[in-house]
Amino acid sequence: MSKVSQQQDLSVLSSNKNGLVYLSPNDWALVADKASRLQFKTGEHLVQRGCRTHGVYLVLKGTASVDIPHAASRSIGPGEACGEISFLDELPATANVVATQPVEAFYLNRPTLQSLFELFPHLGSRFYHSLAAILSRRLREVISSPLLPQRDSEPKESS
Repeated sequence: MSKVSQQQDLSVLSSNKNGLVYLSPNDWALVADKASRLQFKTGEHLVQRGCRTHGVYLVLKGTASVDIPHAASRSIGPGEACGEISFLDELPATANVVATQPVEAFYLNRPTLQSLFELFPHLGSRFYHSLAAILSRRLREVISSPLLPQRDSEPKESS
């Protein structure tokens, strides 16, 4: 990969406010160096609900639809991550993530990330902090979604 292309990828990843926001420029360089670059055609799954991901995907180009049962679909694009829940808990994915146009993404598998975190513990701390921020934001979005049945905020008094 050319130096210019790598700089463009790092710019996309580091500038998205919905991505791994706590990584430093040096962290991004380490991540990009170890990541596999994958391509997905329109309609292909990046993540399939019910299957383990064994890693995290970082979208570089294109968009994908995130489909979660009982929640509104949402779109992710350049700089955003997917597969993080399955990566974190080592259980099957909770959503389908399907390319809505051609997608290029970095993929970081668990062994690669673990070796990076052993060599650079602060990278691991910033990476997991970023994943926590992503999951917190996404949970808030789902909770505030109008598709979920709303309960009264105050408990009813019994007579």
